[in-house]
Amino acid sequence: MTGGMIVVFGSLNADLVTRVDRIPAPGETVIGPGYAVHPGGKGANQALAAARAGARVVMAGAVGRDGLADVALGLLEAAGVDLSRVARLDEPTGAAFITVDAAGENAIVVAAGANGHASAAALADLDWQTGAILLLQREVPEAECIAAARIAKAHGARVVLNLAPAGPADPALVGLVDILVMNEHEARVMAGTLGIAEGDPDAIAREIDARHGIAAIVTLGAEGLVAWTGGVRRAVPALPVTVVDTTAAGDTFCGAFAAALAAGYGFTGALQRGVAAGSLACTKAGAQPSIPDRAAIEAAVAGKFL
Repeated sequence: MTGGMIVVFGSLNADLVTRVDRIPAPGETVIGPGYAVHPGGKGANQALAAARAGARVVMAGAVGRDGLADVALGLLEAAGVDLSRVARLDEPTGAAFITVDAAGENAIVVAAGANGHASAAALADLDWQTGAILLLQREVPEAECIAAARIAKAHGARVVLNLAPAGPADPALVGLVDILVMNEHEARVMAGTLGIAEGDPDAIAREIDARHGIAAIVTLGAEGLVAWTGGVRRAVPALPVTVVDTTAAGDTFCGAFAAALAAGYGFTGALQRGVAAGSLACTKAGAQPSIPDRAAIEAAVAGKFL
């Protein structure tokens, strides 16, 4: 299948990553042997994942006029992502400070910088292709996400929202969303926002689908995911991999899932490709450097699901 069009409106960061024996507790200092600087940001990660999975990708957002901007944009440019709608502002490029422990788990502090000034106006004159998908996260202003979603819907595009980082979502945004992607914690936050009685992630996804007509996906880490759409439940197991670093696994799922949908795969086939990509991303260190390409995703899908 040929790749479809994915428009990502979201964050672009430089990630400063250090590996430690354990993630520090409040008030504690833990020494790491060194650090690496990688491109990151949830928007950029998802854009790169979609591009590597075969989609035509347009990235909209904002960076500074500093050296970290070149870091933030480097791999996107190399992957052929259209960066003409990324603004250069007199604000620092967003940065994430990431510690990764011996088990591969991470703790992250994000400084928004230019991301806090990203504008959906960058999408106003975009030539949207039939079947295009807008992919949103929550590291840029919510009002601008709403504006971007309205533009997308006006052009017949589907809107996918990754409810990350977790937090109550504006009802105006929820009302524009076709597909919602959450982890377990984010699902419980969304349940509270929508007035759904506390339940397990499976039940929450079922209720979001039933009450609001929004396809709901809950990622479950090593257990894979559960999803509900149109009253039908789907569960997809993760690949059995050796975890090195979970950073960007969720973003990789989102980008590869959206790319598969835009390419014409059915919901289950798109979920499988997203899960395969997210699982593979855990096998390498770093955010964007760990994101697999289409060939690796298809090989994993063929070996696991077909």
